[in-house]
Amino acid sequence: MMTNTTPDATDYEALFHGLAEHYIENQGIIRRFLESIHVQIADAIVEPEPLAKLVHSVKRRMKEPSHLKDKLERKLEKAKKQGQPLDITKENLFLKITDLGGYRILHLHTQQMVDIHRELLNLLDQAQCDLFEAPFANIWDEESRTFFEGIGIKTEVNPRLYSSVHYVVRPRSAGKVITCEIQVRTLADEIWGEIDHSMNYPHEHENLACREQIKALARVASSTSRLVDSIVASRRDWEERKKDERRDASLESAPSKDRPAQV
Repeated sequence: MMTNTTPDATDYEALFHGLAEHYIENQGIIRRFLESIHVQIADAIVEPEPLAKLVHSVKRRMKEPSHLKDKLERKLEKAKKQGQPLDITKENLFLKITDLGGYRILHLHTQQMVDIHRELLNLLDQAQCDLFEAPFANIWDEESRTFFEGIGIKTEVNPRLYSSVHYVVRPRSAGKVITCEIQVRTLADEIWGEIDHSMNYPHEHENLACREQIKALARVASSTSRLVDSIVASRRDWEERKKDERRDASLESAPSKDRPAQV
């Protein structure tokens, strides 16, 4: 008689409990890495550093053990749908779950990502941090896809209309491989994210109206970021035109001998 070796609910419950305990026992390693990232970024967003004019604020957190269990349950459900086993163990937990330590960088508008992406990569290299995987942006519209892929960031479509750029990093010289996730998003997207997190995390809200309104809020947040992009571009264009006007006026008022020759 063959023995059924397929794990049941009790087996998975014991596995998730053990993984959460393993995380709790090793939180200090991840927390110290997260704090080292904060030290580097906090120093880099002070004038006259390049990021100072780009970053509005930063925040950081360690994942709650209960939220880790919820994430493991979601991964189990996904694995079952795909007909695959859940291949997460104590030995690879910190490789499979890369956001146990989370850092968030907030900025005002999307176009700033051109400079933020470049400066952040430089900063991580100086801080002896390597990318664990290629940066990617969660997007839900073609305009965002075109923008992010144009600056070298791959994109992934998120059906929840979630927008954020993710950098998973690891210390260059660590004996044990640990990771932290840096997210970069606009303030408008952060508003959506906080509301969505309060209602749909770790489990989606049961009320359909609430879920649909949160999706509508995602579209408003995206439109807000685009409007700020437009306002900033309009101001820049206006300042350039005023500069040209002042230069032309200065040339007109100069004595004829100081004026450039007309061709």
